[in-house]
Amino acid sequence: MDDFIFPPCELKLKKESGKTTIFDIIRKKYIVLTAEEWIRQHLVHFMVNELKYPRSLIAVEDGLSLNSMQKRSDVVVYDRAGNIFLVVECKSIKVKLTQKTMDQLSAYNQHYKARYLVITNGLELLICRMDYEGKKSEFVTRFPDLP
Repeated sequence: MDDFIFPPCELKLKKESGKTTIFDIIRKKYIVLTAEEWIRQHLVHFMVNELKYPRSLIAVEDGLSLNSMQKRSDVVVYDRAGNIFLVVECKSIKVKLTQKTMDQLSAYNQHYKARYLVITNGLELLICRMDYEGKKSEFVTRFPDLP
């Protein structure tokens, strides 16, 4: 796919009970392959292989409580001091990134207070740097270095 923004990577796929599964290098187990999981795994491999984010600082499907409801964020990256650094929402290639998508991630970030918010569908990538003291945010063009 020419428009795919993540570089090729080696993903382990296998069939289990008639379903295709993909190996998650963070959770260290096979997960049912969905369109969103395909994007998440490419993103995680990009973070580990290209950005050199340590696997130990990445959490996948991290649970949170939002308005008394249990939700799961797609990817959370911690800094080396153990603070939440970056939160990612992954969507299927077929899902257009809209204000509604950003609103979903912003709602999750009410819990996390991450310095960076990232949304991707594998074709587009939006990275937003949060400034809580100045009460503003700005979109940036590249992933931040891990402090």
